Amino acid sequence: MVDAVVQPRGCTNFKLRQLLRAVARLYDAEFARAGLKGTQFSLLSHVIEMAPVRPAELARSMGLDASTLTRNLRVLVEQGWVVQGPGTDARSRLVTPTAAGRAKQIEARRHWKRAQLALQERLGAGQVAALHALIDDGLARLDEGEDLEPGEAG
Repeated sequence: MVDAVVQPRGCTNFKLRQLLRAVARLYDAEFARAGLKGTQFSLLSHVIEMAPVRPAELARSMGLDASTLTRNLRVLVEQGWVVQGPGTDARSRLVTPTAAGRAKQIEARRHWKRAQLALQERLGAGQVAALHALIDDGLARLDEGEDLEPGEAG
């Protein structure tokens, strides 16, 4: 007897969004204890890692469009966690973390660790590792096809 070909059931986009919302709730509950949202922690961590960094380079690294980055960065600036200063020429800007931003990221990193461990406890470390591998592979495959015109095969 031949095994039937496994076919996805339902909308992949919807299922991924469901998973993302569930994971975000778990992480955001922990980050709230440090006065942050998950998106703010991620952005602050990237700024710290890449600083000083041009906003366009930061957006590209995080896979964000410019308007989303600007909106999210504004909150970090208002909180005093990052500053935007002049860049290498009159038209460019650089984003740099402040001492308060570094301290906030260190505080929030403890909460990130708790959320990470809670997720692994619920799903199992092997499932989380498999999920990471699937996501990494999917991103790589989707990035390969970004240069193609709609309907073109790669």
